[in-house]
Amino acid sequence: MIRILFFLAILTSCSTKSWREASRESIGIAPVPSTHQEEVFQIYYARAFSWKGYFAIHPWISWKEAGESTYTVAQVTTWNVRRLGSAISVVKDLPDRKWFDSEPSLLFDVRGEKAKLIIEKVKKAIEHYPYKDFYKIWPGPNSNTFVSYIIREVPEIDIELPSTAIGKNYFPGVVSSTASETGFVFSLFGLAGFHLGAAEGVGVHFLGLNFGVDLWTPAIEIPFAGRLGFPDKGF
Repeated sequence: MIRILFFLAILTSCSTKSWREASRESIGIAPVPSTHQEEVFQIYYARAFSWKGYFAIHPWISWKEAGESTYTVAQVTTWNVRRLGSAISVVKDLPDRKWFDSEPSLLFDVRGEKAKLIIEKVKKAIEHYPYKDFYKIWPGPNSNTFVSYIIREVPEIDIELPSTAIGKNYFPGVVSSTASETGFVFSLFGLAGFHLGAAEGVGVHFLGLNFGVDLWTPAIEIPFAGRLGFPDKGF
């Protein structure tokens, strides 16, 4: 019964509308710039649009520098490649919009001086993203590849993408550090591999799907459902 209810929840959480009809409204969880003058840096994710949401998430990053009245939102999408020739979109926007009917979850949130440092490093990391002109839903590089790259490049972002982030283990070469830099990831373009880290625990990756056990904040991580156990509190 629990399994049935779980899969029904996934099915009902994924939009069946066209993208033109799906909601992109803000859910109101980001700090309002007029009342929060300090720097803000955040990472969000939501279930991907349409049938892809049964399997995967779409993440994005946002920031606001001190005194700014609007947020900047950075992400990669396939339609940005088709329209502008670059997968990367960096625009002024609301940071906490629904992703075409899917309500976003806030994965990472920092303010003040730490946010200022992260914002400076993130801007540089975006410039050096190795897959600017290429996007592939599976096995990558995709939106999860992009945000995972940013996390690896900026040590102050002490969190990892969930197991439903298909494409997060797609990177140049076959070995990389884990997000916490306490271990390593071996991956053949996200198709097969494994990871081992003090903060991330141990896991295997197969055909873009991720299975793992987190011992730092105890939980198991599986495809479709994501994290089962204590919430990930970072490193």
